[in-house]
Amino acid sequence: MLTERRIKAPSGKLPQAREARPTPAPEWARRPKHDCGRLDMRIARDGTWHYKGSPIGRKELVCLFASVLRREADGAYVLETPVERGIIEVEDAPFIAVELAWKDCPCGDGAPRQCLSFRTNCDEVVTASAENPIRVALDPRTREPRPYVTVRPGLEARITRAVFYEMVALAVPERVDGREVLGVWSEGAFFPIDEVAALDAAAE
Repeated sequence: MLTERRIKAPSGKLPQAREARPTPAPEWARRPKHDCGRLDMRIARDGTWHYKGSPIGRKELVCLFASVLRREADGAYVLETPVERGIIEVEDAPFIAVELAWKDCPCGDGAPRQCLSFRTNCDEVVTASAENPIRVALDPRTREPRPYVTVRPGLEARITRAVFYEMVALAVPERVDGREVLGVWSEGAFFPIDEVAALDAAAE
């Protein structure tokens, strides 16, 4: 026959929980970052990274640099590691969207919705959404589209022409602010491409 046993602290009171102490920051996090100023590094419009005028051929190295790339509030592109930071030049967008994948997914509410995912030249995959929008800039004179998708906050990938044509094939007309526009849906968000009337005129 089992009997109930009560365990008591020696004083007859429950033991007090130890006060949690914050984990000290690692040594590198306590050091001031070395500001390298402007680095002799450039990302060309075609997505090629250059160092001191020469293209960087190793994709692994490019992807490593890309992983520490961020954008400042003033628009500057910065490579920042735990110990140093430096500004680099970006001619257009730091990434290139080279592949498009389309599927229907639940999107959290159970209802299937179209989702468009893009793979970049650094093999990052991003799904267009309200947090990662598609933006299409139009040349004011020729109305030639320049499409982009947000990869990380402040960092975009330029969508290549071939991928853009794939995206346009999935476009549907919608009415936005009283205008009929052609655009694509992804994760419940609509992204305009251009006005339907303008596209019809360009096709004539």
